[in-house]
Amino acid sequence: MTNPNLTRCAWAGTDPLYMKYHDEEWGKETHDDKVLFEFLILESAQAGLSWITILRRRDNYRKAFADFDVKKVAAFTDADVERLMQDAGIIRNRLKILAAITNAQLFIQVQKEFGSFDQYLYSFMPDGKPIINHPERSVPASTPISDAISKDMKKRGFKFFGTTICYAHMQATGMVNDHLATCDFR
Repeated sequence: MTNPNLTRCAWAGTDPLYMKYHDEEWGKETHDDKVLFEFLILESAQAGLSWITILRRRDNYRKAFADFDVKKVAAFTDADVERLMQDAGIIRNRLKILAAITNAQLFIQVQKEFGSFDQYLYSFMPDGKPIINHPERSVPASTPISDAISKDMKKRGFKFFGTTICYAHMQATGMVNDHLATCDFR
């Protein structure tokens, strides 16, 4: 149960699901490729929508996308696309569904090239380490690092992963800690 009396980043609001995500995941460093793939799928699905919209459907995405097993998603067929287009528990956008499959295939290629997707992402980070910012009021929507990662990923063929989505992915997986200076979860 989340403690409503703690000070959080303003975006966490009062929705218990949002507060739990803020308290337990956002800005927490992970190097697990499965988690990185999960957020790649979720953040890409979020493009043009609010994060809470996706967060509320996260369990549905987990079921629909084979528990975020990258090899299974990479092998999805046209029949899987049609199945997903009928799944009211996810965002039924054909381009985003097709992008998830393509991104899974590309994710595997990156793993082969770099040893892990994590090593690929951290190759863009200063000294290969996460960044801990000390924002007072607001955080940027993108940075030169998210610009570079998204540009490279686009060149590799990834879809729905522009610099803003990339930066959100970086925040979600702790590559960047943007908890406000006043936040108890800094």
